[in-house]
Amino acid sequence: MAAFASKKDEAFRQYALTASPMKLLLTICTPLALYQSLQSVFKIIDSLMASHISSNAASAISAIAQITAMISAIGTGLASGGSIKISEAYGKGDYEMVRRRVATIYTVSVIASAAVALILVPFAEQFLRLLRTPEELIVEGAGYFRVEIISLVVSFLGNVYIAIEKSRGHTKRIMFLNFAVIALKLALSAYFVYVLEADSVMIAVATLISQSAVILFAAVTMPGDEGAFRFSVRSVSFKKKVILPVLDVSYPLAAEKVFFNYGKVQVNAMSGVYGGHTVGALGISNNIGGLTTSAQNGISDGATALISQNRGAGKYSRTVRLFYCLLLVNVIIGTVGLGIIWLILPWMANIFASSRDTFDTEFRDMIIAIHRYEMLGYIALGLNSAANSLLLGYGHTKIAFIINVVRVFVYRIPILWFLQHFTDMKYEAVGVTMFASNLLIGITSIVIVIPILRKIRKLPDEPDPAPETAAETSDGGETA
Repeated sequence: MAAFASKKDEAFRQYALTASPMKLLLTICTPLALYQSLQSVFKIIDSLMASHISSNAASAISAIAQITAMISAIGTGLASGGSIKISEAYGKGDYEMVRRRVATIYTVSVIASAAVALILVPFAEQFLRLLRTPEELIVEGAGYFRVEIISLVVSFLGNVYIAIEKSRGHTKRIMFLNFAVIALKLALSAYFVYVLEADSVMIAVATLISQSAVILFAAVTMPGDEGAFRFSVRSVSFKKKVILPVLDVSYPLAAEKVFFNYGKVQVNAMSGVYGGHTVGALGISNNIGGLTTSAQNGISDGATALISQNRGAGKYSRTVRLFYCLLLVNVIIGTVGLGIIWLILPWMANIFASSRDTFDTEFRDMIIAIHRYEMLGYIALGLNSAANSLLLGYGHTKIAFIINVVRVFVYRIPILWFLQHFTDMKYEAVGVTMFASNLLIGITSIVIVIPILRKIRKLPDEPDPAPETAAETSDGGETA
């Protein structure tokens, strides 16, 4: 049976290829920005719940968060690469390829997630020691880490589902689904921590239950899908033309995220010389920064799919205009975020420093000192995020990989090592390192993108679709 696009999917495709770039970016990507911001709220809630238990619990969860992010990079890399190649085929109108890639990516995700669980669950403590996690944090967080690994298995499939929905322009569905997940997570965590006075393991259990809700939603809604995006076992294909382009794009993305988060784990280990609480303060600082940078990443993430679709349809000049609109939006988000966080940072630090029995003044001071430097890199990270969106939309995942490896292993770890060995700075050195590396990578990303933009401008555009097929939908195709 030949693959086809539903009327709704075809309407969104035409909207993506014809709407004004800024309107397209805002209508499609704003829900993703909210979705990513909610993910940051998700992380902050975990930290707050852990801080209520103790500073040690907060530090353990912050340290383990970087490790789980490193592991989850396998799934997110596959999901991102799949989204790029599905979007490209979608833009071309090759619905048979869309159908085969959707089914195959789901299958590969199941295999990869099962392998991760079988390898890591039995050896959780040994794995944490291998990554130089402070021993007191291993004692506090080993049980939490085991449950988090199981959550990662579930989230692998959830990430693929969300990536495919993003390719279809179903960004509102993603946003509302995440609202539901956050509400469930909040309710469960609050019950476990404040009512049952449970330990950090139950925070991970709340995460596992809430992430499972995504899979349940997918299982209920997918059978009713129409056209090329409907999952079918018969459509699974490991032929070269189906899977190799996805893997070719995905493995640099997965490697980039693994190396980047491994670098952050090493920064945590280096920060441990100032005490285990410094690791926790750095993790909380990263989470606070995520309230701004996640919105930038959400806009950029949606723009990647839009750029890929327009590239697939031969609308090269539109991809350039989308990039410039994205750059402007990210700078605005970074500027507004910097102003707001500057005002509320002391209040937020006070909350994180309050536990069931004590108020940790030193922990509060660490959070403030580190983040007052880190926040100065918000705008630069917006530039980096926009540049990555263009690179990924054009399939330059190897360049994106190099940029993010440089960010940690050239601009972050060496700077922290220098400050530790040749200055008298204490834990403030961690914040200075974050600011310097973020500023340098923002500048580097734009410098790298400039010649790529020049090449894109020289590419001839394909002709526009006929007027009767290019009608815009007012909501980006979600209710078409």
